[in-house]
Amino acid sequence: MRALSNMRALLLLLLLLCLFSLLLVSVTAVNPSLNDDVLGLIVFKADVQDPKGKLASWNEDDESACGGRWVGVKCNPRSNRVVEVNLDGFSLSGRIGRGLQMLQFLRKLSLANNNLTGGISPNIARINNLRVIDLSDNNLSGEVPDDFFRQCGSLRTVSLARNKFSGNVPSSLGSCSAIASIDLSFNQFSGSVPPGIWALSGLRSLDLSDNLLEGEISKGVEAMKNLRSINLARNRFSGEIPDGYGSCLLLRSIDFSENSLSGSIPGDLKELTLCNYLSLRGNAFSGDVPEWVGEMKGLEILDLSNNRFSGHVPDSIGNLQSLKTLNFSANDFTGNLPESMVYCTSLLALDVSRNSMSGGLPSWIFKSDLEKVLVSENRLSGSLEKSPLYPLAEVAVQSLQVLDLSDNAFYGEITSAIAGLTSLQFLNLSKNSLRGPVPAAIGELKSCSSLDLSHNSLNGCIPWEIGGALSLKKFRLDNNYLIGKIPSSIENCSSLTTLILSQNRLSGSIPAAVAKLTNLQTVDLSFNNLSGNLPKQLANLPNLLLFNLSHNNLQGELPAGGFFNTISPSSVSGNPSLCGSAVNKSCPTVLPKPIVLNPNTTDSGRPDSLPPNLGHKRIILSISALIAIGAAAVIVIGVIGITVLNLRVRSSTARSAAALAFSAGDEFSHSPTTDANSGKLVMFSGEPDFSSGAHALLNKDCELGRGGFGAVYQTVLGDGRSVAIKKLTVSSLVKSQEDFEREVKKLGKVRHQNLVELEGYYWTTSLQLLIYEYVSGGSLYKHLHEGSGGNFLSWNERFNVILGTAKALAHLHHSNIIHYNIKSTNVLIDSYGEPKVGDFGLARLLPMLDSYILSSKIQSALGYMAPEFACKTVKITEKCDVYGFGVLVLEIVTGKRPVEYMEDDVVVLCDMVRGALEEGRVEECIDERLQGKFPAEEAIPVMKLGLICTSHVPSNRPDMGEVVNILELIRCPSEGQEELLG
Repeated sequence: MRALSNMRALLLLLLLLCLFSLLLVSVTAVNPSLNDDVLGLIVFKADVQDPKGKLASWNEDDESACGGRWVGVKCNPRSNRVVEVNLDGFSLSGRIGRGLQMLQFLRKLSLANNNLTGGISPNIARINNLRVIDLSDNNLSGEVPDDFFRQCGSLRTVSLARNKFSGNVPSSLGSCSAIASIDLSFNQFSGSVPPGIWALSGLRSLDLSDNLLEGEISKGVEAMKNLRSINLARNRFSGEIPDGYGSCLLLRSIDFSENSLSGSIPGDLKELTLCNYLSLRGNAFSGDVPEWVGEMKGLEILDLSNNRFSGHVPDSIGNLQSLKTLNFSANDFTGNLPESMVYCTSLLALDVSRNSMSGGLPSWIFKSDLEKVLVSENRLSGSLEKSPLYPLAEVAVQSLQVLDLSDNAFYGEITSAIAGLTSLQFLNLSKNSLRGPVPAAIGELKSCSSLDLSHNSLNGCIPWEIGGALSLKKFRLDNNYLIGKIPSSIENCSSLTTLILSQNRLSGSIPAAVAKLTNLQTVDLSFNNLSGNLPKQLANLPNLLLFNLSHNNLQGELPAGGFFNTISPSSVSGNPSLCGSAVNKSCPTVLPKPIVLNPNTTDSGRPDSLPPNLGHKRIILSISALIAIGAAAVIVIGVIGITVLNLRVRSSTARSAAALAFSAGDEFSHSPTTDANSGKLVMFSGEPDFSSGAHALLNKDCELGRGGFGAVYQTVLGDGRSVAIKKLTVSSLVKSQEDFEREVKKLGKVRHQNLVELEGYYWTTSLQLLIYEYVSGGSLYKHLHEGSGGNFLSWNERFNVILGTAKALAHLHHSNIIHYNIKSTNVLIDSYGEPKVGDFGLARLLPMLDSYILSSKIQSALGYMAPEFACKTVKITEKCDVYGFGVLVLEIVTGKRPVEYMEDDVVVLCDMVRGALEEGRVEECIDERLQGKFPAEEAIPVMKLGLICTSHVPSNRPDMGEVVNILELIRCPSEGQEELLG
């Protein structure tokens, strides 16, 4: 019995084991954990936008993300689990949701080079097996949680570079003992670096550049034995560089540039024989450069520029045979370059400019393969004729591309041997004591794009051969003693953008060849002896920013059109015989030469003989006399005619005004159409009621303003509602009634919250009215330029005006309507502070979109008009609105008018802001009333956007739809949406 019982128990056990195995297989087959990868990736996909359809292969119906079908996804073939997600450059936008944290076997996550926004979930770094996180080159923002790297035992590489992260660097990063690479560059991290980072013994690369980090660089870096590269450039670090880096024997690259570091170079750096890059540029280091620098034999780039180093350049530099770039500029070095540098056989670029060095040019400079030599702003001297430059130039120095010897004390002549510098692209010999003629050999510098020989004592003529320098973009010969004419061969230099020949003794006329240089931006011919008329073709130069003709002997009328319509009076002063609006002098009218009829001749066959039937009467008549008589007759007839017309117009106007009180007609208003004598009133919605407001059209007290197309009056309807009525003053240009009504009805159908609504119109042959909604807040111009005290627009209000105006223009362009007349007086502010753009599309009422007619009608928009208005051959497109919008943006941010007339100058807003941006002081342009009350991260990009919109080349300007997207990206509002798995 016991044996049977045992047998039964054994059988039962076997049965249970079989059932368990079957159950295990069944559960495994349906276990949802096997689909976590699919679920996680689909959830991630739901949070992003995929404009290029890169993730189209991600199918939620698939049982697995593996198998090679899912783009950007790699799996472990054994476990069939996702181990890598690489979506670099997929153009994804949106946010990073929580879906990725479900990928528990993920080893590499790379979402670089996309447009992702928002913050990052702290759970991403806690995926147990994650080794690589690369979120670089996105628009991610906010603070990274301090405990973000709390569970980073497997993490080897982290890159958050080129985003908008702020706050402190997470202290938990210092606990990632296995990490080898950290890149947090180009963000807005602030505060000090967590001490734990300096103790990461496995770290090979550390890049914290381009942030707002501060404090001293911590000591104890000798623990970082594996460090190969460290970059702390462009932060706010201060104090001295601590000892210890010499213990990091594997270091190959050190960049501490552009901080506030001081003291001397740590002596233990001489141990870094493998280091090939050392930059301490832009700090406050001082003292001598130590001789031991020559022991860093692996150096290829050594940059100590913009510090306070002094003394001589050490002889030991000659030991650096691998050195390719040496930059000691902007220090206080004295003496000359050591002869030992002849052994720097790999040297390609040498910059010792802006020091106090003396002596001549060392002979070894031109016996090497140097490509760039910059020694400007020193005290170097010697005869250029005897320089080692020339003997070698005769056999052609093939390598030299940049040579800057400016602002020294060199003297002598420039000889024809300079033609041997066949690869030269940049030559600056300005601000020396050079004499003699400009050699014809400069025409052999076929590759030279910049040639500056200004501020010397050169004489003679500008050589005809200059036309051979085909690559020239910048040419300066100002402040010399040159004579003769400007050679017409200069037309061959078709790439020329800058031509400065001022303060010489040049004579003759300005050749018409200059007008063929269509890339010209800056021309200065002032203080010469130039004479004759200006070539009319100069008006066709499309890119001109400055053309200074002052203090010459030029005569005649200034060219009409283009840049010369707004040329500064100071640019043409000192030419007594010039005429035109810029010099406030009208040009004399040229009349035909009179033909005198001779009474003494008896030859009836001559053209000037009198007919015989006049007998003995002697008559002396000229063409001028005949013209005068005819003109007098015309005037008399005209006076009579105008008097009659005035009487008829007054009667017609009175009838028209009366008609406003009761007349209507159109399918919109459902009112009967009146006859032509009483006019036709159409309201697009509702019944017209002007019973109490028609008198306002003739009441100056109700006038709101005047523009290029007419005056605007306020009046009140019978129901108490105010409207604005534009009385068009372009009757002679307005189309027929049929065309007029068709265009107005199109404008009446355009509706947008940021557009002034067109509510109706009135038509007679002598009077046309447009009826608009009344906007009570006044124009943007008044808010910007006529405010008083503390009553001015805040930054948020200005940004909202910019964004609203952009949306309005984008809507117009989407409706195939060009505004043509965007300016601050045409942007109104309603009682809620919202902008409303008015006067849109009125150019459609003209018989043709002729740029001359348009420019004459909207000349009040001076400064807003795109350059293509001046060129009859260029098609007027929506891009002219973009240009005007760009000027408006700069006006709003700076608080300055587009063109401001000073006592001795004219300031063009676009040029002022563009110049400030190039000089790195763009914040100075922001309205002083906003100082300390605006976010620089918004204001500066908005100003840059304004400059992009005012590009002289229409195709370089963005569309208004793109402008709206950019503005919304700049403002980057908080998303405020709950995460899908939150």
